[in-house]
Amino acid sequence: MSDTVNVRRRRLLGTTLAGLSLLELGLGDLAHAAQPKHAAASNASFDSIQQIDAGVLNIGYVDAGPKDGPVVFLLHGWPYDIYSFVDVAPILTAHGYRVIIPYLRGYGTTRFLSADTPRNGQQAVVAVDIIALMDALKIDQAVFAGYDWGGRTCDVIAALWPERCKALVSVSGYLIGSQEANRKPLPPKAELAWWYQFYFTTERGQAGYAANTHDFNKLIWQLASPKWHFSDATYDRSAKAFDNPDHVAIVIHNYRWRLGLAQGEAKYDDLEKRLAAFPTISVPTITMEGDANGAPHPEPSAYAKKFTGKYQHRTISGGIGHNLPQEAPKAFADAVLQVQHL
Repeated sequence: MSDTVNVRRRRLLGTTLAGLSLLELGLGDLAHAAQPKHAAASNASFDSIQQIDAGVLNIGYVDAGPKDGPVVFLLHGWPYDIYSFVDVAPILTAHGYRVIIPYLRGYGTTRFLSADTPRNGQQAVVAVDIIALMDALKIDQAVFAGYDWGGRTCDVIAALWPERCKALVSVSGYLIGSQEANRKPLPPKAELAWWYQFYFTTERGQAGYAANTHDFNKLIWQLASPKWHFSDATYDRSAKAFDNPDHVAIVIHNYRWRLGLAQGEAKYDDLEKRLAAFPTISVPTITMEGDANGAPHPEPSAYAKKFTGKYQHRTISGGIGHNLPQEAPKAFADAVLQVQHL
């Protein structure tokens, strides 16, 4: 889920970031968008899933819209999949966008090319995967939009490879973290919200997640979006992505790595060192939050100054939870369409 641990802990680095408010940014009129109703459970599907070798992976991805259109990458989180964007994609393609929606490593039809590659879930490597996918598809630059793991990955790309990122839409804002920051304990209520992270640090948790992936992730959906009454069919459509043979290993490593309980790969140390300095993001950015997000997430005022370019924040009302693009697809698509024109 979104790494509020990192953002909250960064408040210790100075009072300026923590004290910032949307009013001070002159964005008060954007703090609450018009109230959308929850999107009806969609029976839509993607026409096809394509596969391409990119870096250490054979990546499964949706490629919709005109091939010569401006490109947007939509990146999903845990425990979700590409269907978070099933109702976003048609809005964007209708406006002439080419929409790329990949399964992240450990999800859906994405597979490792070698059995010897570490099943690594650290933050830098997921971004490296997406840069490799851009290279494989011969895409130089794109808009990036995502939430949860996908939002963090978009943030990392915007921070480390701004020349590849035209603009950014990030649900829950600035999600870049570091192992060092995660060593600092949080207040009890904040720690309680991360119960699954601590569960995953144990062998019992790994075995439990492997044995009960379907039911575990459905519980996370319910807790993270308490006002989203999704159907069993909607959940089951996405749950197929968790049957990936590397899913459990990637998820467990991701959360253990965050707490410094698992090592990353040495070849990504330089990238992680840069990320641990919490670099600012200069590309045009819209951050978003649902007003009923039940997952751990930072307050917008905690991260606003990390975005040094043109910037807006939008809180989406109407009982919108953690899976914002699936719960409020029009609001999410509107942000993607508007972010380059701030």
